[in-house]
Amino acid sequence: MTSGFYRKAFTMLELVFVIVVVGILAATMAPRFTRDNLQEAADQVVSHLRYTKHLAMVDEKFDLSDVTWYKARWQLLFGKSSYTDNEYAYSIFSDSPTYSGSPGISELAKNILDNNKLLSGGYSGVLQWDDSRATREMNIGKKFGIEDVEFSNCGSGSPKRIAFDYLGRPITGDISSSTKPYQKSRILKQQCKISICTVNPCTSASSSEKITIAIEPITGYIHIL
Repeated sequence: MTSGFYRKAFTMLELVFVIVVVGILAATMAPRFTRDNLQEAADQVVSHLRYTKHLAMVDEKFDLSDVTWYKARWQLLFGKSSYTDNEYAYSIFSDSPTYSGSPGISELAKNILDNNKLLSGGYSGVLQWDDSRATREMNIGKKFGIEDVEFSNCGSGSPKRIAFDYLGRPITGDISSSTKPYQKSRILKQQCKISICTVNPCTSASSSEKITIAIEPITGYIHIL
């Protein structure tokens, strides 16, 4: 009588069962590994909106000796031009000391992940999207295929922007350019909606082509709807 043990081989039925289970797992896991450019773009914009709000809260611009101090508030601004390769991009900046309504190179926020870069995907007359100092993923047209950005109930003015005060409250008011006088900035009283879309215009986008980010009044709570 021999000692030891032997290993039983898989039967054909067991092999078929294992293949079926592996196939089911692969089918359920595959979507998680599929890149969703629209969702990635929305998540990034939300993160940068929250960072803009943070900058506004830690860097109060109030100056009793300057009646136009409110123009310097931290803001996030969307736009496109030849400097962005005619794709949608956005920038984070404090409009100080120029008060021009547009970011100067020294007014752009620094990228905390790389101090050699600025938080801009390009802006007309200031920074090319492919400049070594640009944060290229903030060019959401090139990075994520975003074709349009739509603001609703976020205040007046063009290009599209949102600012925050030292309590993190979203601010409305026309701060579009030096040729249009800044209105007395006001705390937003209704939910601001920022929609990003993979088609142009956003108004014709289906639910799979559009994600809307909400900024709540007073609290400035930022979330995806």
